[in-house]
Amino acid sequence: MTTLPTPVAETAIGPALDLEAVAARAAGLARQARAANTLRAYEADWREFAGWCAARGLEPLPAAPAVVGLYLADCADRLSLATLARRVSSLAARHRRAGLGLDVRHPAVADVLAGLRRERGSAQRRAEALTVPRLKQVLAGLGDGLANRRDRALLLVGTAAALRRSELAALDVADIAVLPEGLRVTIRRSKTDAEGRGAVLAVGRTGQATCPAAAYTAWLAATGIAEGAAFRAVDRHGRLGGRLSGNAVALIVQRRAGAAGLDAAAYAGHSMRAGFATSAAHAGVGEIRIAHQTRHASLSTLRRYVREGALFADNLAVEIGL
Repeated sequence: MTTLPTPVAETAIGPALDLEAVAARAAGLARQARAANTLRAYEADWREFAGWCAARGLEPLPAAPAVVGLYLADCADRLSLATLARRVSSLAARHRRAGLGLDVRHPAVADVLAGLRRERGSAQRRAEALTVPRLKQVLAGLGDGLANRRDRALLLVGTAAALRRSELAALDVADIAVLPEGLRVTIRRSKTDAEGRGAVLAVGRTGQATCPAAAYTAWLAATGIAEGAAFRAVDRHGRLGGRLSGNAVALIVQRRAGAAGLDAAAYAGHSMRAGFATSAAHAGVGEIRIAHQTRHASLSTLRRYVREGALFADNLAVEIGL
C-alpha cells in the first residue's frame, strides 16, 4: 500500500493539499489509462496466476522470472501465444502498480515465449474477411423480420465504416446522422483512441439493395428507436431489448455466415472491418484512402489486407497452363 506524505501547512504558495482526495483522483485517472476490457482481462490474468502460485507454494508478488517462465510452460498447451503474451503484460502491470519490477526480458521469460513461437509458428489465426461478395451472400438469406432488419443494417454499416465490434456496439442514434448523402458516423472512443479524440466517418448512399444508409434507416423506421443505443437485442418474439455487446455483434456475424453456408467458425466481429479493407484493396482503392476509413495507425498492418485483396488478381495456375 502506498504511504502518503504528511500534509504541509498552508504556505504563501497556497493552501495545503487534501492528499487523500488527490490520491483518490490520481488513482482514478490511472485506472482510465487503459480500456475497461483491458483492465478486466488483466485482473482475470492476475487471479489465475496468483491461484496457480498458491497451489504450488510459490510467491506471486514479487514473482521471480523463473516462476513466470514455469507458469508459461505449464499453460502452453491450453492457451494461445497471444494470450500468453498478454498474461506476461498483465503480470508486469501488476508488479508496476505495486512498486515492484518484473523483468519480462529475462531469459527465463523471454526464451520460453521465443521457444513457444518457434514450436508453434508465429503466424496468428485471423478472422476470415467478410468481403463484399460474401456479405451479399449473407444478406441474400435475410428476410424482413426485426432481427433480420437489424442484422442487415449492422453488417452493412459495420463493413462500410470499417468498424470494430466494440465501436459498432457503442454507437448511439445520436452518433449516426442520416443525411441525403448517406451516414455521418461519429466514433467517440476506440481501441486505439483511449483519450477519446474521436473520429467522424462517411458512409455514402449507393442506391443499391445493399445500401448501408437505406438499411439503417429501415431498421430505425421498423423499431421507432429515436435515442440511445443504435443496435439492440431482439428476442424471439420480436421485442426490443438493451444495447448489443461486442460479443453479441461477433455472434451475429458468425450465425449469419453459417446460415449462408460459410464456415461460421472462420468469422468473427473483425470480419466486417477486414472485409472492407480487403474489398477496397481488391477494387484498387489506394492505401491512404483505405487507412482513412479504417483508421489504421500502421500501414504495415493494413498491407496484410491489401495483399489478400490482390491475392488472386493474377491467376498463376491459369498462366502456367493448369
